[in-house]
Amino acid sequence: MATCEVCGNEYERPMEVTIAGERHVFDCFECAIHALAPRCEHCGCRVIGHGVEAGEAIFCCASCAERAGVVGLRDHV
Repeated sequence: MATCEVCGNEYERPMEVTIAGERHVFDCFECAIHALAPRCEHCGCRVIGHGVEAGEAIFCCASCAERAGVVGLRDHV
């Protein structure tokens, strides 16, 4: 049994995610997303798709990037 690092649920078949050598344990994708997915710099939603980047900033879409003052970005379509 392993314990999810987000919700504390003990689960017999956890998922393990390693990022930059750091191991994380979750009981579901929802908890993994909550812990690991970046937030959009404009609206704050979790970016679970491709998103768009401008420098170090990550946005969920080109519309949010534009509203934050970034010009010239396009969504991946």
